[in-house]
Amino acid sequence: MANNLEEAIAEAGDAHTLLWESQSPPIVSTPVTPEFSNWRDEQLAWRRGAVLFDQSHHMADLNIKGPDALKLIRDTAVNSVEYFPVDSAKQYVAVNAEGELIGDNILFRNEVDEFQAVGIPPTINWLQYQAETGGYDVELWRDNPSYGRTGDPVVYRYEVQGPGAMDVIREVLGEEPPTVKFFHGTRFTIAGKTVRALRHGMAGEPGFEFVGPWADRDAVIGAILEAGEKHGLVKVGGRAYLTNSLESGWLPRPLPAFYSGDSTADFRRWLSASDIDANVSLGGSFFSPDLHDYYLSPYDAGYGRVIKFDHDFIGREALEKQVAQGRAGARRKVTLAWNGEDTEKAFGSMFHGEIGAKFINLPIAHYATYHYDRVESLDGELRGLSLHTGYSANFRSMLSVATVDEEFAEPGTEVVVVWGEPTPSSKGAVEDHVQVKIRATVNPAPIDLKARSEYRKNG
Repeated sequence: MANNLEEAIAEAGDAHTLLWESQSPPIVSTPVTPEFSNWRDEQLAWRRGAVLFDQSHHMADLNIKGPDALKLIRDTAVNSVEYFPVDSAKQYVAVNAEGELIGDNILFRNEVDEFQAVGIPPTINWLQYQAETGGYDVELWRDNPSYGRTGDPVVYRYEVQGPGAMDVIREVLGEEPPTVKFFHGTRFTIAGKTVRALRHGMAGEPGFEFVGPWADRDAVIGAILEAGEKHGLVKVGGRAYLTNSLESGWLPRPLPAFYSGDSTADFRRWLSASDIDANVSLGGSFFSPDLHDYYLSPYDAGYGRVIKFDHDFIGREALEKQVAQGRAGARRKVTLAWNGEDTEKAFGSMFHGEIGAKFINLPIAHYATYHYDRVESLDGELRGLSLHTGYSANFRSMLSVATVDEEFAEPGTEVVVVWGEPTPSSKGAVEDHVQVKIRATVNPAPIDLKARSEYRKNG
């Protein structure tokens, strides 16, 4: 039996085989109700009124406290931390020594010497590994997602979002909410409990994220729901929640660049073979035995705006070379709107047994944890990768978030998305099938104008 990720890779023969043949499902269920009404109405609600997102279960938390906490973050993040006040947050982005993307999380500064990283496991594991092996004077506590532990979470995490969000928040506070800058925070009292509140805005709509100890959860959420009754607050289930990033243009799951390469070998030996990141799956119409072909530069994923060369960090030299060699803008993140006729044909052929890649698993249409589809030019040349696909009732279209060659990134450009594995793997979510090609039109990321223009404006 393998003890760590490196041994698991050796047992499988190589990293690509380990991931490609993994039986892990694309989306692991959590205690969040899948649908409170139906996922289409719940999608529409975050554009029309106020919604409640439950984020307490699907992410991991890593709390970092101590005199070296900020140093750990500075050494591992492409972001600058020169301005990082207490009660604010940053989108923490990390790369390996080769400048390949590990991933991102949301990093909260709770106190001068205390931070909390929140996100899916890859960057949480990366930060924990660096903290434990790098000689940093910090104390850690970690809480895995609900599918990776038993018992209740350490903290609750909810968001009230949408054009009617402030009406709900005003009602629950009994006074006018303070004006708070985007990704800055404050502290509220709700139902007699102190609540950390971060000014946020999923897909461009205003709102706050509320965080506190799990023991306070029932009192706080009860007060929010009571206040929301007057303003038509809609609870969003797990299915609709996963599609919000289609509209906001965020890439939730690029393959983290630590499954291969010399610079991350010690990390693979550190990571337990039972860890979530050692038991994920890779799939889609893009196939390459070389995992480096799946890894993204942070520039490919749209993180160029946060990279700051004002500090030394893992991967800085490699990213500087990307810039100097003109590779930093080789690909651009976009949103693809799939052609309705082609999508309808793909659905229709599935009922005749031609497509077996679980295409109907809406609203998110993935059959692997890390899903990579080919984006081609009209003449069949590979021009990019589509990584996140689903249906948006707000745009009445199948959408996918992709990274494509710069010359194909202009809005209005027509491309083709290939659906289905070239050679079906043994994954349970993939049956015998034929690939189909679906035309798609390039749009900006985020696709929503308000999200693009107002996402980071003050509250």
